[in-house]
Amino acid sequence: MKAGCFGGFKKGWDGQMNLLKCLQLAGILLAMVFLASGCALTKDYVVLSYDQQVNIEKIKEADTVKVKVEISDVRTIKDKISSKKNSYGMEMAQIIAQNDVADTLKNAIEAELKNRGFELADGSVLVLAELNKYYNDFKTGFWSGRAVAEVVMNVQVKKPDKTILYSKMIAGENSHTVQLASGKNAKITLDGALKDAISKLFNDTSFMDSLFKASKSE
Repeated sequence: MKAGCFGGFKKGWDGQMNLLKCLQLAGILLAMVFLASGCALTKDYVVLSYDQQVNIEKIKEADTVKVKVEISDVRTIKDKISSKKNSYGMEMAQIIAQNDVADTLKNAIEAELKNRGFELADGSVLVLAELNKYYNDFKTGFWSGRAVAEVVMNVQVKKPDKTILYSKMIAGENSHTVQLASGKNAKITLDGALKDAISKLFNDTSFMDSLFKASKSE
């Protein structure tokens, strides 16, 4: 019977060499465990971003509408946007956004308003977005996992007298298969969820109509 790491060892020189190989293998495996644990215990820092939509046509008379965008961030924790997880699904180190999450959302909404021809200024129309969730959760699996991100906001359009002409909960979602519960993968998925949320908002005809109605209201 051949000797192995788990089957006993031959006496003499062959046995010593086999023992040495097994000890080397054990050392490599132990080092891999420590490296994986160290990575999971180290915080990741990411910069969230938004890529505005392309090939968008200007809306007729949108340049006559002055819009101001405000964000109300009601999340309990402002900078944490995800957590690393170990192979058992236990949360480990935090994944932190280096830039302000509320500003990222504000810039995204403003970019798409400008993209369509609206003027960003204090005026007759207020777009208020209450940010409820901006988070990525890693789901563990046997061979791979998934990064599942969600951006949830309640958007209102108000007249100068604070009358609400539009109010709707918008939820953007995005998910990917991943091998590592890393900051990089969290960022990719969250950027996709923001893009989905903004697309849903600006594809809502009632949202666009409310901007014009608010600007024409006395």
